[in-house]
Amino acid sequence: MDLSKRYDFVLFFDVKDGNPNGDPDAGNLPRVDAETGNGLVTDVCLKRKVRNYIGLLKGEQPPYEIYVKEKAVLNNQNARAYQALGIDLSKDEGKRKGGDKVEEARTWMCKNFYDIRTFGAVMSTGINCGQVRGPVQLTFARSVEQVVSSEHSITRMAVATEVEAEKQGGDNRTMGRKFTVPYGLYRTHGFVSAPLARQTGFSQEDLDLFWEALQNMFENDRSAARGLMSARRLVIFEHPSLMGNASAQDLFDRVKAERATDAGKAAREFSDYRVTLDGKELKEFKAIVAV
Repeated sequence: MDLSKRYDFVLFFDVKDGNPNGDPDAGNLPRVDAETGNGLVTDVCLKRKVRNYIGLLKGEQPPYEIYVKEKAVLNNQNARAYQALGIDLSKDEGKRKGGDKVEEARTWMCKNFYDIRTFGAVMSTGINCGQVRGPVQLTFARSVEQVVSSEHSITRMAVATEVEAEKQGGDNRTMGRKFTVPYGLYRTHGFVSAPLARQTGFSQEDLDLFWEALQNMFENDRSAARGLMSARRLVIFEHPSLMGNASAQDLFDRVKAERATDAGKAAREFSDYRVTLDGKELKEFKAIVAV
């Protein structure tokens, strides 16, 4: 069922005693805006969690396979499209760079891979299946208030090699570091384009699955490093038309996260905040608002 409406949405999620998105260029410290101190989580990180949830839920079976996943070789995935079309790439090197079958290959990839028809993909880096502009896009998530990164020393009662054990005289201890955010409430914004959805085959069923993934993506992605992460509120603005009837920013401005407790004290629970829409507190996870 084709999408006939535009959607914009706001998602709130939080972290407690965990690292929601470490920066590998900074020793895996939680990502922080250097000027304001607000925590950051990349859009790529959030998409990864959606992909993981869909992959687990649907068992990696078409039409819900995941294109960008751990240990994937993308050109091998691209080659499958030409195999399905009955084209032997070893006999036709031209198909690697382009040709009259690229559009058919692109369509096959969209049909079989959920994340391609949702987020888009560049599939022209080797075996050419074209490029797809995804109908669903997310921004970086930013914490509502400043976050503090805490550093903890940790001990492992084991070593990796016999050489290390000999150096320690059998003590076999390994020291390390772990970084956490004591608490942070994060907010991200997203957009769903109906015209682009029609180009990729992203359907109403796919959209319903995406909303489900946003609610549950942390539930099967637990890790000691990430602490306790939870999706808290999802506000969906549903436009009555294909192209939309209002500015996304004007709609987002209607959603606020305010302190429910003393702002002079550090927040440590979601109950320290109130999420409101047009001044009224939202107490259910999901709210669908007609524009």
